[in-house]
Order: sequence, then structure tokens, then C-alpha cells
Amino acid sequence: MEDVFRFRDDLGPAKVIHITETHSGLRSVLVVDNVACGPAIGGVRMAPDVSTEECFRLARAMTLKNAAAGLRHGGGKAVIFADPRQPADGKQKLLRAFAGAIADVTDYIAGPDMGTDESCMAWVYDEIGRCVGLPAALGGIPLDEIGATGFGLAVATEVAKDFCDLHLEGARVAVQGFGSVGRHAAHFLAEKGAVLVAAADSQGTLVDPKGLDIAALIALKRTGRPLADHGSGEKLSRDAIVGVDCDIWIPAARPDVIHKGNVDQLQAKLVVQGANIPVTPEAEAALHSRGVVTVPDFIANAGGVICGAVEYRGGGQRQAFETIEEKVRQNTRSVLEAARAEGVQPRQAADALARRRVAAAMQLRRWA
Repeated sequence: MEDVFRFRDDLGPAKVIHITETHSGLRSVLVVDNVACGPAIGGVRMAPDVSTEECFRLARAMTLKNAAAGLRHGGGKAVIFADPRQPADGKQKLLRAFAGAIADVTDYIAGPDMGTDESCMAWVYDEIGRCVGLPAALGGIPLDEIGATGFGLAVATEVAKDFCDLHLEGARVAVQGFGSVGRHAAHFLAEKGAVLVAAADSQGTLVDPKGLDIAALIALKRTGRPLADHGSGEKLSRDAIVGVDCDIWIPAARPDVIHKGNVDQLQAKLVVQGANIPVTPEAEAALHSRGVVTVPDFIANAGGVICGAVEYRGGGQRQAFETIEEKVRQNTRSVLEAARAEGVQPRQAADALARRRVAAAMQLRRWA
């Protein structure tokens, strides 16, 4: 078992819970990082190679994300050690077992994440009546279906373009991770005039400098087939997406995909972080030194949790989009203006903004 105490600092975590359930085979970790602003919202990630450290880092990102967005929620995260592509009955068994195990952890509200979706949240809700990201049939706002996170990324990109002498009309976009976040980001950016020149999934990278057919790629992925099955474009290796010549690079998959070993390959002017913690601190520093503008994850990809918070309080889809537009636009501009004025990395400016809000909330709460 990993030494969880090495993660602790002045913000948290408040709880780290390791869950093992023999009947279902469930192995899981839940980190409730900070609840000063309210009960923690954070997704349930399913993958065979997750870890307690990854869970804590993601939970902290949620604390900062929710605070930066001005939500009345703290941050948390859960990981389940399992293959998300397993048969539905096995996956349902794990999610229901997980829900039962966290029933009494009332300061944590589950949501969908990598490897889980609205159906998974329906199973959780059926067990304990507490989650966000429900299917529309259960009164939820299906954030993956409407593209809440991808919409927020497009808004952040539109603001950030002014800080790197870039125009969206004709801007070349590369998306690493063409899942629910990446494909919607590509779609919303295309509506603003950008051109998708490269996309990658777990099987490989597809490149076409003249522009890829986004609708065709989305339709292809919905069938479960890889991007490489598309009829046009150059097929490259999965990691080749890092070095594609583009203006805007969007990581929308796993953590730490840009690191000191490959950061020099990146050719973009602007990096908008769709995934959580997709760029290591060393790589972010290297990009900053080269003049590449980077919009941090918990600023750029807050659309999903903002949508979840609106849903949790009974709001609808229109209110969710309006709130995402307002909060992501305002926070992106505030962070990039502060970074420019203070001569620091956007991550540092964003972290300071979020921590001030959490610290102010902590002063008003009674802590044991």
C-alpha cells in the first residue's frame, strides 16, 4: 500500500479510503481532498493501471478546479482498478459494489470520468441516490452527450488565442485522445473556424494537413472502431501526435502525456489541457520558457464539473452551457492576465487563484 501521508499538505486530503470487496472483485481508492467549499465532486475513473498517487493528484486538481470555478463544492476522486472495456454486467457489478462501499461517505459526490459514463452513474444513483452526470432519462444532464467539457475547452481556447497572437479562423488543431472530451472540443472549435489536422486514439494517430472530417471520425468512433480505419489521412503511431505541426494542441486522455522526454517535439503555440494533469511540471516550465501559452487543466476543462454542479441543484442544459461560458471565459482571462502581469506560468497564477478561494472558505469552517 502506498504511503498516503506523503501527499498531505495544508489543503488535504481529508480522507483516503482503500476499498476491497471480495464478492465483486472490487479494488478501489477514494480520495476526498478538501470540503471547505462544500461536498466534494469528482469523477470515478476506471483503468487497470491507476494508483493512489494518481487518485490524489486528480482529487487535488478537482479541489482547485471547483474553487477556481466558484462552485460550492470541494474536490475528490475515485479510481477503480479494472478494464473499462469489460462486459457490461461485470462493470455494473463493480460500480454497484463501489456505490455501496461509499454510501456513508456523504461528503463525496461521484461523477463520470475516463472509463465510466452516464450509465455507470445511473447504477451508482440506483444504489445510493447521490451522483452527477446522470442520463437524461433520469433527469440528468448527459455531459458526455452534450459535450460540456469540450464546449468549455473551446471557450478557453477562444480567450487564450488573444495571448499568443493567434486567430481561430483557419487555426490548425491536434487532439490527443478522441473520446468524449476530445471529439466535442474538435467539433466546437470547428464551429469557430478552426481545422482539425490531427487526432489520436489508443491505436494510433491520423493526420491530414488539409483537415479531417470531424463528423466522419465521430461516427467511426461511435462504432468502436479506431481512427486508423478512416479512409483518408496519414496513419502514424499513437505517440506521433505530439510532434504534429499545428497551432493548438489539446491533450484529452491520460495524465503526464507531455513530459521532459517529449516536450521538445511539441510545435504548437497554444496548449489547452482537456485531460487532468496531462503535462508534467517540468514540461509546463519548458513550454513557458519557449513562449508557448498553456491553459491549465482545472481552468480549461472545468465545463464537466460545472455542468454536474448545475445538474445537482436541479438546473437544465441551457443553464449549464451559460454557466460554463461565463465561468470558463472569466477564469481563463483572469489567469492569463495575471500570469502575464506577474511574469509567472499560467499554472502558478491559476493555483494561486484557486488556493485563495479555498483558504477563504477554510477560514469560515470548523475543522476537527
